[in-house]
Amino acid sequence: MAARDVKKVVLAYSGGLDTSVILRWLQTTYNCEVVTFTADLGQGEELEPARRKAEMFGVKEIFVEDLRETFVKDFVFPMFRANALYEGQYLLGTSIARPLIAQRQIEIAEQVGADAVAHGATGKGNDQVRFELAYYALKPDITVIAPWREWDLTSRTRLLAFAEEHQIPIAKDKRGEAPFSVDANLLHSSSEGKLLEDPAVGPEEIVFQRTISPEAAPDKATEITIDFVSGDPVAINGVAMSPATLLTRLNELGRDNGIGRLDLVENRFVGMKSRGIYETPGGTILLTAHRSIESITLDREAMHLKDSLMPRYAEIIYNGLWFSPERRMLQALIDQSQHSVTGRVRLKLYKGNVICVGRESPNSLYDTRVVTFEDDEGAYNQADAQGFINLNALRLRLGAKIGRRGGAL
Repeated sequence: MAARDVKKVVLAYSGGLDTSVILRWLQTTYNCEVVTFTADLGQGEELEPARRKAEMFGVKEIFVEDLRETFVKDFVFPMFRANALYEGQYLLGTSIARPLIAQRQIEIAEQVGADAVAHGATGKGNDQVRFELAYYALKPDITVIAPWREWDLTSRTRLLAFAEEHQIPIAKDKRGEAPFSVDANLLHSSSEGKLLEDPAVGPEEIVFQRTISPEAAPDKATEITIDFVSGDPVAINGVAMSPATLLTRLNELGRDNGIGRLDLVENRFVGMKSRGIYETPGGTILLTAHRSIESITLDREAMHLKDSLMPRYAEIIYNGLWFSPERRMLQALIDQSQHSVTGRVRLKLYKGNVICVGRESPNSLYDTRVVTFEDDEGAYNQADAQGFINLNALRLRLGAKIGRRGGAL
């Protein structure tokens, strides 16, 4: 299909300046019908203005959908079963949202008979990759329109001029250079660009969207419990909650205790380094809680194998390969490991810190009879350790003899 043969396109639409310009640009450049899709993933913004703005552009088919429960249940929780951290720090808040948006776009495209989808990601970032790999994995023959890689609106000045020419409402704070860009959902918020581009300069307090500063947090710790069933959290302080409700509550607890801030320089998939300020208050609490319940319910070798695979799993998600066979394979292994991960974790939240102070499980592998420093009544024969040590030392002793003779390692 030639690019200009597009008849109907589903646009991932936020209602902000960029996607509003894209909407009008699609109409004028492709002369096609545009269907808008706006997903509520818990970004904390009123979405009805996006609907009204789409109506103003003459859009006839407008989808505004609350996907918070699906987002947490089917994307966030499976990822947290792996304790996934990209480059050892990033909890993948933006990365994990893109496959759901892309999935729903494709579903809508099939529903309304669209022959193309479009997104507002720039040609420098990771999101273009994440969206488009998901599109093609779900619908191989779909046409993808990425305006930032096609148009000549290469500066903020040109973008604003296009908006004024086409009577696109511009928020007052968008008329000049925005201080930084923000992306948010129920798992996190990320801020980058402009005043954050110099990694040597610390972020001002105005940057933070989801948390108070640790210094301003209460001087008394907040103590909570989180219950897990098969690796997923199901209750806080004994109160059962849906996935989105539970994460919302953890976000509130994290916010009030200054938890979840991260200043990160990361390696983007497209090749450049990027500095971002991330806030993941509820996710930071959840990571500590999940690792704590795993510590008493997972077999040692199972845990170590799972941990060794985690960086690869995190990289797969970061790079936009959620719908790939390798992610599905790893997910099956991870999910298999979680059958016994049931129990309760007790935590203290204090000035930016998440501290585990207790964990219990009906599936606990922790046996006090074996580990006690008191009389274990024969549960463990300490003399067995001698043979264990001798066998593990054999290769070291042989290697040391050769090393002394030949000087080799």
